[in-house]
Amino acid sequence: MAAGAVCKDLLPVPHETEPEKEETTTPLRDKPTESHALAMEEQEEKGAAQVEHEEEVVNLGWNEPEEVIENPLVGGLPNEDLWVLVRRFNMQMYHVKEIPNPPPGGLDLNVADEEEFSPDKLRSNIERLYMTIGIGVMGFAKQIVRLRSWREARRTAWFCTAYFAAWFFDLLMALISVTVIALIACPPSRHLLFPPAPIALVDGKTGGVQKPKSGVLGSHDSATGAPENYKGEAVEAEASNFVNGIASVALSSAAGKHPQGEPPSGDGSPEDSVPDPTSIAVSAADAKDMAAGGTPSNEHDKTKVPMETAMWTKMRPIMHGIADVTDTWERFANALSPTPPFPRDRYRLRLAALVAPLLLTSIFVTSYVFMKGVTFGIGISFFGDPIISRGLDVLNRKFPNWQKLLEVRNTVLKGVPTNAQLTITLLRIGEANKAPLPPPPHVQAPPPDEPVEVSEKERRATGADWPLNATKEELDEAMERDPTTAHETGGQDIDASKNTKHGKKGSKILGFFKGTVKGGVETAIGTDKVKAKAGSRHAKNRLGAVPKRNENLVSGPVEFKARFSGKKGHTYITTKATIPCVAFSTDQTIEKIGTQEREDLHPLWSIPIGDISEIRKVGGYGWKAKLVVGWAMGREVADGMEIVGRNGTKWRVTAMPLRDELFNRLIAMGGQKWECW
Repeated sequence: MAAGAVCKDLLPVPHETEPEKEETTTPLRDKPTESHALAMEEQEEKGAAQVEHEEEVVNLGWNEPEEVIENPLVGGLPNEDLWVLVRRFNMQMYHVKEIPNPPPGGLDLNVADEEEFSPDKLRSNIERLYMTIGIGVMGFAKQIVRLRSWREARRTAWFCTAYFAAWFFDLLMALISVTVIALIACPPSRHLLFPPAPIALVDGKTGGVQKPKSGVLGSHDSATGAPENYKGEAVEAEASNFVNGIASVALSSAAGKHPQGEPPSGDGSPEDSVPDPTSIAVSAADAKDMAAGGTPSNEHDKTKVPMETAMWTKMRPIMHGIADVTDTWERFANALSPTPPFPRDRYRLRLAALVAPLLLTSIFVTSYVFMKGVTFGIGISFFGDPIISRGLDVLNRKFPNWQKLLEVRNTVLKGVPTNAQLTITLLRIGEANKAPLPPPPHVQAPPPDEPVEVSEKERRATGADWPLNATKEELDEAMERDPTTAHETGGQDIDASKNTKHGKKGSKILGFFKGTVKGGVETAIGTDKVKAKAGSRHAKNRLGAVPKRNENLVSGPVEFKARFSGKKGHTYITTKATIPCVAFSTDQTIEKIGTQEREDLHPLWSIPIGDISEIRKVGGYGWKAKLVVGWAMGREVADGMEIVGRNGTKWRVTAMPLRDELFNRLIAMGGQKWECW
């Protein structure tokens, strides 16, 4: 049992959720949540960010290549795993607000019930769903296929013998309960019973070895096996393309794309003169109806507006539901395999203790009694609505928050973090030690098309079995690169539907529009400078949003290049004073000598970290302008951030190349309890 764990930690009572209770703290050392407390605790195993130093803020390798950054930055966690968490945290976090009341489960950064909806957030949640649940379910399914295939005969024979022996003696539920307890409480049993193998290398039908879908085994944990520069990037790219694929199929369906019924195209055909509607059409469905002789308009189609309204209205609860399911999955994963500084054994023992009564019950309760109880419960739930509804009314009157008290994050998984809560705890460790964690390194070059090294850890079998019943030569052949594999589909109909052809003239048209749009965007950027000088606030906020190609964007961890009201400068964090502050200055000397130990700076504004009540990421351009800049100019847009004080004052900084990094520092530095919006 972990040090300091007591009985109530293993079988906790529901968290005391008191919405009317307000606790506002400012410094990190006040430990308002378990996350803050863990960040301040002395750890046995220390990384570079936990070592004592005398500097005001130590630079552990910001904007440096991976090779020069000390590993590990946080004790017990390799840097690659840390950077996976931070990258996905940056994709998930948009807007946080301070909450005064104690957070559910003792950990902050939960999703607010009134979370704002946006299509980009929905996309982010679907990507999270794929990266956590999708990949997990895929891995589990392939383990089952391996077991059923009898390719690893010794392992399958042991499972088969244990199953039918338990069936014969009416101990099947007891066997399942013992297996579940072993998998929860004893991590080595997981690799013994379910030896790992790269997901992309396992055939989903036969359980044997297959050529990965990308044509090469370049990563261990992705479905396609695609190459990656850093751990986790292949899965993240898969998640993004998963959403793109859904959108592409939906748009093709809306546009009525049916390649099998199209006449052959030839020279002079209209087909050769226009671009593919599925890649450029905004009103593709209306165009399809018009071509079929319909009249798609609000006057003729009375279902259009109400259906669109109903669909968009339901998007927020759908998005929230996806987030809740993914959060619960992440909590279970972090309970079974905790990451420092969270306790190593506490949550596993808690879950195992909850399964133990099932083991005892299965020994003494017969199948007849069990089925009688189940069918009785079904009858009560079906016919007992008058009793159930009256009982719920009484509960709602006497215990208004009883639903919150019974949530898994307040009971079974109390104190167990989601990946976002784990990440902010790691970021707080760096801030508590005045050693902010450096951001994940960026590599501009594409990952090499080389097979990744597969060790015994990633490719195991039980006893004398061969892994996947394949020889070393067969495994090596499957892992070697084959450029044709990535393009293979299930048939010619899929090839025809998947293919996007603009035609020769269509490509020229797109090229012409691209050049025209690029010129228009460059003109608009130049016009913004004139408008900003004339006093336009919106034009000032857009200045510098598209950095010049040769502009030096390196900054951090204390000073961050940015603009305020169009003025070039730096947003910087000072911790030398008694009260840590974030400020903005246009002083050009910051570029050369920094801000530490300086009293000559005169910031345009300054706010104590503890007085921040809300931080929101904002775009440098609107989403449509971003698409145009990315498509026509192939350039990145530098976004911004809005900081809100407790008195309601707002400061908006723009054109920040390291916006996510400053956001992470600000939410990790203080004692605020945050909620995601």
